[in-house]
Amino acid sequence: MKLEEIGSLQWDKGGGLLPAVVQDAATGSVLMVGYMNREALRTTLSGGLVTFYSRSRQALWTKGETSGNRLEVESVSVDCDADTLLVLARPTGPVCHNGTATCFPRAQSTGAGRLAFLAELESVVADRIARQPEGSYTAELFAQGPVRIAQKVGEEGVEVALAAVGPDDAKVVGESADLLYHLILLLRQRGLALADVAAELELRHAGRKATTPPE
Repeated sequence: MKLEEIGSLQWDKGGGLLPAVVQDAATGSVLMVGYMNREALRTTLSGGLVTFYSRSRQALWTKGETSGNRLEVESVSVDCDADTLLVLARPTGPVCHNGTATCFPRAQSTGAGRLAFLAELESVVADRIARQPEGSYTAELFAQGPVRIAQKVGEEGVEVALAAVGPDDAKVVGESADLLYHLILLLRQRGLALADVAAELELRHAGRKATTPPE
C-alpha cells in the first residue's frame, strides 16, 4: 500500500490501532503480530523497517531497535475490511524475544512450510558462495565452474532414476534431496533461483509459456 492510503483505513474500529500480521517474505512463515497506529504505519512505509505502536508503553517502537534483529519491509497490504494489515518482511535475526525465529515456534509445520525451506537453503548456498568458508562443499563445487556443477546435476538425476525403480522410498527421497541441492547450485551459478522455475510452471499451468523462441 501507499502512504496516501493510510487515511482510508478503518482506524476507528480498533480505537486508532490496527493489528499487523508479519509474514516472512521468503518462507511465508507467520513471524509475529503487533499493532500499528497511523504514525507507526507511516514510519513503516517510509522508513523500510517494521514499526509498531506499543500499547503498554503507548509509544512507537521499531522491531529490533534494541536487539538489532530488525524486520525489513517488502510490502504492506490491507485486508478486504480495511482493518487488518499484512506485512511481508525479511528478518535479520530471530524475531521473538525468546530467541526463536518466530513468535509461534510451536505452530505445526505445513507442507508449504517445508517447501519454503528451499528458499532458506538458497540463502545458505548464497552465503557459502560469498564467504567461501574452509571445507565448504558448496564453495568448492561452485569454484569448479558450471561444467562440473552440471555434471553433478546429471549424476544426481541418474541416481534418482535408479532409486525410483527400486523398493526403497527413503532412497528416492534422499537422492531427490541431493538432486535439488545441486540444482539450486546450478541455478545460482546462472543467476537464477527456484522461484524462476516455479514461475515457469505457473505460466504453463495457466496455458502460457514464459519464454517465446525467436521467430
